[in-house]
Amino acid sequence: MPITEADMLLVVACALVDKDGRVLVAQLPAGKSMAGLWEFPGGKIEPSETPEMALIRELKEELSIDVTAACLAPLSFASHAYEGFHLLMPLYVCRKWDGQIMPREGQAVAWKKPRELFDMAMVPADVPLIAALRDAI
Repeated sequence: MPITEADMLLVVACALVDKDGRVLVAQLPAGKSMAGLWEFPGGKIEPSETPEMALIRELKEELSIDVTAACLAPLSFASHAYEGFHLLMPLYVCRKWDGQIMPREGQAVAWKKPRELFDMAMVPADVPLIAALRDAI
């Protein structure tokens, strides 16, 4: 069955990388779809936004940090079929931000080496991105 525009969901994600080469992942809190699974922070791209604009907004809303577009480097993307919709998600890498990471949506966060992400219960769309991230850092 063909995918329609209404079936396509465009989201954006970011691999925040600290000075030790660890990546921040967030656990989806209870009450959200796929609660308990881990993901790279990010979210939906609004109709008036570029992926970079959406990521800057989402990182401020979710983690209380300020990021500039100049600090976002595109790395890879995920294309994943979920039941009822198809997700397309660019993944950016960011090594510089202002502020301290403070989760604002009840989510747990963890800093992990990219190879450790293979052993975590990640959301399905993020799983193929781990190898690209491991190879890039």
